[in-house]
Amino acid sequence: MLRKNIKLGYFVLIISFINLVLYHFPFYEFVCNNIDVKSLSGILLFVSLTILIFVLNAFVFYIGLFLLRFIGKWILVLFFSMNAIAVYFINTYGVMIDKTMIGNILNTNFEESSSFFSLTLIAYFVLLGVVPSILIFKIKVIPLKLKNFLIHISLTLIFVFSLAFANSSNWLWIDKHSKTLGALVMPWSYVVNTSRFFHHQSLENKQQILLPNATIQDNEKSVVVLVIGESARSENFSLYGYDKETNPLLSKIDNVYSYKAESCATYTTAGVKCILEHKNTGKLFEILPNYLFRNDVEVIWRTTNWGEPTVTIENYQRKADLKKLCKGGNCDYDEVLISGLKERIIASKKDKILVVLHASTSHGPTYYKKYPQKFEKFSPVCESVELAKCTQEELINAYDNTIVYTDYILAKLIADLKQLTEYNSSMIYISDHGESLGENNLYLHGIPASIAPKEQLDIPFIVWTSDDSRELKSNQLLSQHNVFHSVLDFLTIESPIYDEDMSIFKN
Repeated sequence: MLRKNIKLGYFVLIISFINLVLYHFPFYEFVCNNIDVKSLSGILLFVSLTILIFVLNAFVFYIGLFLLRFIGKWILVLFFSMNAIAVYFINTYGVMIDKTMIGNILNTNFEESSSFFSLTLIAYFVLLGVVPSILIFKIKVIPLKLKNFLIHISLTLIFVFSLAFANSSNWLWIDKHSKTLGALVMPWSYVVNTSRFFHHQSLENKQQILLPNATIQDNEKSVVVLVIGESARSENFSLYGYDKETNPLLSKIDNVYSYKAESCATYTTAGVKCILEHKNTGKLFEILPNYLFRNDVEVIWRTTNWGEPTVTIENYQRKADLKKLCKGGNCDYDEVLISGLKERIIASKKDKILVVLHASTSHGPTYYKKYPQKFEKFSPVCESVELAKCTQEELINAYDNTIVYTDYILAKLIADLKQLTEYNSSMIYISDHGESLGENNLYLHGIPASIAPKEQLDIPFIVWTSDDSRELKSNQLLSQHNVFHSVLDFLTIESPIYDEDMSIFKN
């Protein structure tokens, strides 16, 4: 049993040990899977990493508690609470707490974040967060003299540098896996990467850089409906060769083409930005809807999702706005995006129209809640937010049903566009990113694009055109940036930044 009064040095050693034992199972699982634990060098690396994490955490906790005293204890409580939540998501979904994931977390709305709630999450929080926090407050720390503090800090630094030097042969291995290792070390994975995220944000331009003016070339009535899908991977579309019939309606419609495509990112904010920008520059240029609206094109944006760059148009409607106007059933689902859309297009006084529908149909983990019951074509389905507890069949069935529902929405949209006989019409469907469904014990999305599996990068790019409007180029591998130039081309808009090679339409 621990004494109630304890010296600072002993206290930080205890806290660092608890931190190591409770929150680093995913770290050790990764290390053991990537080294030869039976070799001498593997054992040395394993032991050295353990000592390094233990000592460095103790070192930082030591400095923090010496300088901040009681406030330092509150910071430790915050760390342990956040550690517990982070470990839950790592264990449950196979995510990595890197800069990208921090961006996802900070840009997540309440509806999405609440879908991850579970009793297991509470258990993690209580057992791995609250219980250790009680221990922290029960122990009274005996203050330390400055002289002893400086001696301990100096000796620790000497020890750390010596340990690093002794492991010089493993530096290449550590450098190779640094992103993953850094994303699994608690609490620094989210502390450091949160700082990196905000630093990156501070360097980005917040005001969109205006593109050169564009010119509408004719007065022929044309409409493009751009449907931005959510977490849809091409692998589960029968249009792309999937052995389950997930596209029973689109597969029977003439003039429907499916291109192979890759997303530029594995999370919504970056994926949507890529779809709407003219090229990948790393800067925030004027996005497609803003650009066309400024150049006298009618632009309509409807969304049940979130994460797009700032949209500066007149006709922007969220799910709550659309539900008020929705007639018939299924207004709680993504069908609400196309309710009354045909009439809205007909009412427009402009010859050129862009409609953007930002859907959320295949977003996890609650796939089974994303479609009406009648679209549950495949069963049984996963009804747990802890996806690993479901069988692979249940999980994939639930996800596939969201694709069946997407197929229905797109087919219904095309049927409405066919009735607009005065217009040349096109529908472009593309997803912001793909999705992992348990492959390699990964779920959802958000793995850095440089190391992401194909399931999170391979996306559908499906195009329909009305009869006698425009021919499409032959099948090729596309990117999300093809959208911008294809829309300009179809609407016959001339612009200095238009790239003919990036359009999917033939001249």
